[in-house]
Amino acid sequence: MSEPQDRRAAVTGIGVVAPNGTSTDTFWKATLEGLSVLDRVTREGCEHLPLKVAGEVRAFEPAATIEERFLVQTDRFTHYAMAAADFALDDARLALADIPDAPYSIGVVTAAGSGGGEFGQRELQQLWGKGSRFVGPYQSIAWFYAASTGQVSIRRGFKGPCSVVASDEAGGLDALAHAARAVRRGTDVIVAGSTEAPLAPYSMVCQLGYDELSREEDPSRAYRPFTEGACGFVPAEGGAMLVVEAAVAARERGADLRALVAGHGATFTGASRWDDSRDGLAHAVRQALQEADCAPEEIDVVFADALGVPEADRAEALALADALGAHGTRVPVTAPKTGIGRGYCAAPVLDTAAAVLAMEHGLIPPTPNVFDVCHDLDLVTGSARVAELRTALVLSRGLMGSNSALVLRAGTAL
Repeated sequence: MSEPQDRRAAVTGIGVVAPNGTSTDTFWKATLEGLSVLDRVTREGCEHLPLKVAGEVRAFEPAATIEERFLVQTDRFTHYAMAAADFALDDARLALADIPDAPYSIGVVTAAGSGGGEFGQRELQQLWGKGSRFVGPYQSIAWFYAASTGQVSIRRGFKGPCSVVASDEAGGLDALAHAARAVRRGTDVIVAGSTEAPLAPYSMVCQLGYDELSREEDPSRAYRPFTEGACGFVPAEGGAMLVVEAAVAARERGADLRALVAGHGATFTGASRWDDSRDGLAHAVRQALQEADCAPEEIDVVFADALGVPEADRAEALALADALGAHGTRVPVTAPKTGIGRGYCAAPVLDTAAAVLAMEHGLIPPTPNVFDVCHDLDLVTGSARVAELRTALVLSRGLMGSNSALVLRAGTAL
């Protein structure tokens, strides 16, 4: 569906806290070089668990960017969100004075898969070990998956429409689509994205019920989608936040229009029903293309979901062929998350950030640790590939059955 030109949703700021970089620049440099930072889990209390490899954020000190009064009432996943939101707003050069109806025209949308497990575990241990008087008042909110939306909006004084998307790992893309639609309906700015912190003992035990989780102990072999050696996915923490705003207003205040959120589609096909995800993902791609008024052959690069489960990988490759036709086997595909892990809802938002950067630099980042591709895909491996990139497609699926697709147009098209 066409939309008024002045309400097109543009990405003007990117903020990243990831295992391979705690700034957008360091994240992009490592992603472009195809560095893999997957390693043994080092978090206290996790040593005996069968999950041995993950993507940890190790070079991040929350106290350096976040005030103590917010730190004490929030979990690690919200620390990442607040820091990433700061980075994104700085990148967008956005101040309340720049927005006519601020703070009521600035909102926040996030997605999260599990919320604040580390905080919740600590408080429950206090409850059972010492008694109820030793449980802090923030236990009631810090664990909640909506905490990041609430704390980012409170801390920054944003009073516009705020929401939380609960749609499985695909929620990261759905949050960005929700932001774009809010902008089209009249909200000036939405800070949107997802961060996760699933690497605490309680959170990790919860994940052990996923058959798709990799138990491989060798970091270089633990997450290798689209190969004969695919044995599941490796979890990760961190994430990204983006500033999404009306293109005309952003241009008027002198902001860089980095990309257009052009189209989105979402479907549901059921938990771990990977064969069914072929049709569901293809349908989501077609929806996204239709909303973006984009022909299949216009897609210049695909950032794959890349679960690392043979049935799911095959379904994704076939879905691309179904939705894009012959172009689906020729278009360059990449999955940089194989170098940092699959951060649940945060994974597709990091992919979106990488897609925007790829279009800006004309470079497709490689897929780390993957060499022997066994599907009919033009998967970029080894090193970055030079390409003229005007339109990107980002894919995401959730373990519970959600499928999502997002079409991005390069900022030069705005």
